[in-house]
Amino acid sequence: MTAPFWETKSLAAMTKDEWESLCDRCGKCCLVLLDEEETRRLYETNVACRLFDVKKRRCTDYANRTRRVKDCVALTPDNAGALDWMPESCAYRRLARGEGLPDWHPLITGTLKSVVDAGVAVGRAVSEAEVDDEDVWDYVVAVRPRARKKKRPAKRSGAL
Repeated sequence: MTAPFWETKSLAAMTKDEWESLCDRCGKCCLVLLDEEETRRLYETNVACRLFDVKKRRCTDYANRTRRVKDCVALTPDNAGALDWMPESCAYRRLARGEGLPDWHPLITGTLKSVVDAGVAVGRAVSEAEVDDEDVWDYVVAVRPRARKKKRPAKRSGAL
């Protein structure tokens, strides 16, 4: 039996379809993050990018997201391993670091439901369109230290 493409190809060598299939649709990269540079902490919120469909856990305008959302970061093979704010469970980040896919990943299980069953998917979230910028701190749900110092283009990050 042939090994799956994610075990035999580099991120850069993958086809567009292979690359896109790595996304498990957890939705975590589409949540607003607050970066407190002084303390080196990253605050996770349950505020989703205004283009994020919470029920489907996907972008409603994926093709135009970086034009429509100023702080949306397009994930590439070159930056997948360097974006330390991406979820630890992210397939792109894991593969860039030489790790395999988690056993709940849809490419392994054959179903997107496995992401929900594993408790990895975004559950309840509110659209940033419904939250004033000064109120985003009221939606912090987790805090984590930053692993290494990286320059970020903006204090808020949103959808990929």
